[in-house]
Amino acid sequence: MDTLAARTPPPAAAPALASGDAPAWRRAWQALHGRQPVLARYGAALLLLLLPMALAAGLDPRELRGASVWIKPMKFALSIAVLAWTTAWFIGHLLPEQRNSRAVRWIVALVIASGSFEFVYIALQAALGQASHYNVGDAFHGTMYTLMGIGAMVLTATQPMLAWQLRRHADPSRPAALRLAVQFGLVLTFVLGAGAGMLLGGLQPPDAVAGASVPLAGWSLSGGDLRPAHFIGIHAEQVLPLAVLLGARAGRLPTAAVWLLAAAWTALFAVALIWGLPTR
Repeated sequence: MDTLAARTPPPAAAPALASGDAPAWRRAWQALHGRQPVLARYGAALLLLLLPMALAAGLDPRELRGASVWIKPMKFALSIAVLAWTTAWFIGHLLPEQRNSRAVRWIVALVIASGSFEFVYIALQAALGQASHYNVGDAFHGTMYTLMGIGAMVLTATQPMLAWQLRRHADPSRPAALRLAVQFGLVLTFVLGAGAGMLLGGLQPPDAVAGASVPLAGWSLSGGDLRPAHFIGIHAEQVLPLAVLLGARAGRLPTAAVWLLAAAWTALFAVALIWGLPTR
């Protein structure tokens, strides 16, 4: 007699993970990737390169000016990644139809080209145990140092380029104070950061072993070091918008407060610049 085999119903499909249930880091990554996927992936690749360089720093005993040869490429990988992600995030402040415009594609391409040139040369010099900055002892290294200066200028010049696009095509649904803070921050990053960078290019800072210094950063605590001013200038594009977002939690923030904030940040930069100039 034929027996009827009981059929087991197929297992129910697992419910898709709701976006609100995803980890915070995944939601942040999805938001960043959705704004500008190329720069998002580029920044992530630079951060992943920190792992082999950190391993190299732990195994390689070579030093330059009192620090591991791998510290400088690690710093630059982190710095360029932050700039790339900041650029990607603020591209998301443009009107949706403008986020893939020719001007924006140029900005993306220039960030990647100039940032990659800077990082690759610095990492190569680290692998060779040679300095990348202030190394002008022969024609090749002198030329490369000049090209590094041009590359850094191009890299930071992408930020006022984006500020101009935001001035013309910003998403009007975002608060006016935030829009102004973003534009101010992008412009100050170039004006202050690149300005200090130009001075720094001709004034070698003190060695990390020459006196008291900031851990990891290696900045001198006795003055004559322009790197703190350069750092303050470069990161205006993150600090000003974040300050506005934090201030807005206490209530509606007027645009006049953004002007005061920008002036205060510029004053802080001026103090650091004067402190960092050599006294003799």
